[in-house]
Amino acid sequence: MPSQDLRQAVVYLEKGEWQAAHEIVQEDEESRLFCWAHGIVHLMEGDLSNARYWYRKAGRPPFSEAPPVAGEIRALKAEIGL
Repeated sequence: MPSQDLRQAVVYLEKGEWQAAHEIVQEDEESRLFCWAHGIVHLMEGDLSNARYWYRKAGRPPFSEAPPVAGEIRALKAEIGL
């Protein structure tokens, strides 16, 4: 079961509040799911090189073009059972 913190970060991501989500996800740099959420934060910010770094840490497939943020949030939600 994902932590309440990760769930809250996803709520912020859905609202487009990437700065608030960033405050949460940067607290856990070891969790694959937190790293994925961290990558989504940087997609939303427009920092693709940083997003790629966090996607690699999360074990996510590499990308050259930014994946659609809404689709990434949906996939993360499905992964954590939201």
